[in-house]
Amino acid sequence: MMTAILRTALTGFLLASIPATAALAYDSSSSFVSGNYLAGRSAAKLRDNDLASEYLSNALKSDTGNPVLTEKIFLLELSEGNMPRAEEFATDVLTFNSQQRMARIVLGVKDFRGRHYEEARKNFEQSAYTPVGELTSWLLTAWAYAGEGELNQALKTLDRLDANESFANFKAFHEALISDYLGNSIRAEGAYKKAYEAASSSLRIVQAYGNFLERHDRAPEAQSLYRAYLDNDTNPLIDAALAASLKGDKPRPFIESPTEGAAEALFSLATSMTDDQSIDVALLYTRLGISLGADEDVMYTLLGDTYESMKRYDKALEAYAKVPAASPLRVNADMEEAVCLQHLDRKDDALAKLKSIVAADPKNYDAIVTLGNLYRASNDFTNAAATYDQAIALIDKPAQGHWRLYYYDGISHERLNQWDVAEKQFRKAIELSPTESSVLNYLGYSMIEKKINLPEALDMIKKAVEIKPNDGYITDSLGWAYFQLGDYEQAVANCERAVELLPADPIIAEHLGDAYWRIGRTLEAKFQWQHAKDNKPEPDDLKRIEDKIKNGLPPEQPVTPAQNTAPKTNG
Repeated sequence: MMTAILRTALTGFLLASIPATAALAYDSSSSFVSGNYLAGRSAAKLRDNDLASEYLSNALKSDTGNPVLTEKIFLLELSEGNMPRAEEFATDVLTFNSQQRMARIVLGVKDFRGRHYEEARKNFEQSAYTPVGELTSWLLTAWAYAGEGELNQALKTLDRLDANESFANFKAFHEALISDYLGNSIRAEGAYKKAYEAASSSLRIVQAYGNFLERHDRAPEAQSLYRAYLDNDTNPLIDAALAASLKGDKPRPFIESPTEGAAEALFSLATSMTDDQSIDVALLYTRLGISLGADEDVMYTLLGDTYESMKRYDKALEAYAKVPAASPLRVNADMEEAVCLQHLDRKDDALAKLKSIVAADPKNYDAIVTLGNLYRASNDFTNAAATYDQAIALIDKPAQGHWRLYYYDGISHERLNQWDVAEKQFRKAIELSPTESSVLNYLGYSMIEKKINLPEALDMIKKAVEIKPNDGYITDSLGWAYFQLGDYEQAVANCERAVELLPADPIIAEHLGDAYWRIGRTLEAKFQWQHAKDNKPEPDDLKRIEDKIKNGLPPEQPVTPAQNTAPKTNG
C-alpha cells in the first residue's frame, strides 16, 4: 500500500498550524444567523469544509462584515481550492486583521502568478512573524527574486533561514533549485550534495539531484542515485526516471519557471506537515500549490494523500481522479482510490479495482501488497496470506523496508492457525528491523499464549514496552504475559498502567480484573469486569466477562485468554 507516497520527509521539522479562530467571540440576535453559524462550525469540526462554507456564507449574508465569519469562510474557501473567492475574502480579512498570515500568503501567491514579484514580496514579508510564516515567506520571497533573475538577492533571502537550524534542509534544497534554474551549476551542485547528504530518502531531492546530474552528462551517477533510493523504497516517479535515463533520454529541467519553483516550495512545506493539527495547514498549502499550475499529477496526488490523512475519503477520490492517465502516478492513484473505497465500505469496488491492476501487471508489488491489506482488513486471512506470499515471492533481496510485509503475512498465517509459517515470518520481520515494537509484541504474546520459549517471549514484550512505554496495548501484553506466567503482582502493576493509558478498552480492563482476582482483590476485580462490560466488548468477550462478574475466576486455573493469539497493537 502506497499511502503517503509523496510524504518523504525533507527535514523532520514539524510545522505549526494556523492559530485557531474558534475562540473569537461571536454573538447575533438572529436565530437564522446563529443556526447557520453553529451548523457551519459543526461541519468544520468534521472537516466537511464545503458544507461548512455554505452554512457560514448564509450566516454572513445576514451579518455582513462580521470578522469572525469572514475569516472562517476565507480559510474554508481556500481549503476547497476556490481561489477567486479565497482571494476576495483574503482582501476583506486584511481590512480588520492586517497581519492575518494566510491571507497575506494567498494574496502574495496571486501577485506571484501575475509576475508582480515586488508586490508578492511585500505580502510574503508581512506574513513572516511565526516560524512557519518565516519559512514560507523566505522560500517564496527567494523564488520571487529568482523570477527577476536576481540570484544574489534570492540567496541572501534564503540566508535568513539560518536563524532556525530546523530549516537547514529547506534552505539547501531551494538554494540548489534556484541556482540550477538561474544557471549557476557550481553553486547548484554543492547545494544538491548538501541536501542529499542530509536527506537521501527525500523523493524530491533525489528527483531534482538526479535530474541535474543527467542534464550535465552524468547519467551513470544519476542512475546510482535512483537505484540507492529504490533499494529502500518503491516509487513510480523514481522508476520512471531510472528507466528514461537507461534509455538515454535527457530530462527537461526539474524547475523551468519561477512559478514551478514557488509550487515546489509549497509542496516542500505541505509534505512536512503530517500530524493531526498541521494537516489542515498542509491542505491550504497544497491548494495554493495547485493554483500555480505546476506538476499537477504530483500536487493532486498530494491532495489525495492529505484528504486520506484527514479521513475525507470522498474528497480523496475526487483528487486522485484528477491525476492524468499518462502520469507515472496514475497506477498509484488507482491503488489509493481502492483504499478509499474500502474505507467508504465499498469493499467489492475496492477489490475489483485492485484485482484489475494486478491482472494488468502481475509483478506490481505495491498493488499486490495493497490487495493483501484489503483482504486482511476484511478478515479474509486465507486470501490475505496467499496475496502477501505472492508479494514476498517478488522480492529478490529483502530490505529493512519489507519488515511490515512479513509482519502482516505472519498475522494472516497465525489467524489461519499456521503457526510454523507465522513464526518464521515474524522472525524475518524482526531480522529486517529489530526494533519494531508491534512485531516484538505480537510474536512474544503469541509465544506466551502457546507456552513456547517463555523467557525469550517475555524479553520480547519487555523490549517492546521499552521502545513504546506509552502504548497501552503493548503494556497490557506485558501484564498479561506476567499473568500467564503466574507473576500476579507484576501483572497488576502493568495492567494498571495499561488501563491508565487506555481506560476505555474492555479487554484491558478485563485483564486488570483478572489480575486483581488472583491477588485477592475481588471487589476491585468485579469493578474492572463491570467497567469492561460497560465499554461494549465483542459478543463472545461479553459472555465471558459476564460469567466472571457472576462467578469470578476458577481457583488456580489458567484463564481462557481474552485475546486468544491476536494481541492488540498500535502497529
